Amino acid sequence: MKTSLLLLSDTELQKKLQRQDQLAFEVLFDRYWKRLYSFAFKIYKEEAICEDIVQEIFITLWEKSINTNIVNLEGYLLRAVKYKVANYIRDLKFDSGHVEILQNIPHPSKTDKHLVYQEFEAGIFMEIKKLPPRSQEVLILSRLEHYTNIEIAQKLGLSVRTVEKHISDALKLLKMKIDPYQFSVFITGMLLQC
Repeated sequence: MKTSLLLLSDTELQKKLQRQDQLAFEVLFDRYWKRLYSFAFKIYKEEAICEDIVQEIFITLWEKSINTNIVNLEGYLLRAVKYKVANYIRDLKFDSGHVEILQNIPHPSKTDKHLVYQEFEAGIFMEIKKLPPRSQEVLILSRLEHYTNIEIAQKLGLSVRTVEKHISDALKLLKMKIDPYQFSVFITGMLLQC
């Protein structure tokens, strides 16, 4: 049974994990433990502490698996390691060695962040292109070109109520297709551009 789980993607294993599937958890543990430990050890060179930190992260993953939907599990786990190590060091009595370690924690570059955002944006636009043509047109005019509902209605020869319905339906469809966190980022981004 565990052998067949080895072939599953992180997303498929997460779905099983949400149902408290212990074998799926073991596969994820085996898949990521060494990588997380190595990452922790690069930051803080104490084996026992790094082992404890990775163990705590997996315990938290198991305990919160029912209510948590993670988009990129590997990224999530690596960030968790980085923050746990940083918190551990912060709680220690500081000396110059600890300050140096904190300064050397890798941070994503602006280029990395930009690439991640571009990938995220491309995914959103791919989902928008799957919408019915009229809903797609109305959503683009509303959220990307910042037309008011009245302006959209006049431009497309629709009633304001129909425009509102298209926007509502489009957002509902997108919400079903996009991770809730990503969807909220998308909506927030659209609001900030107004």
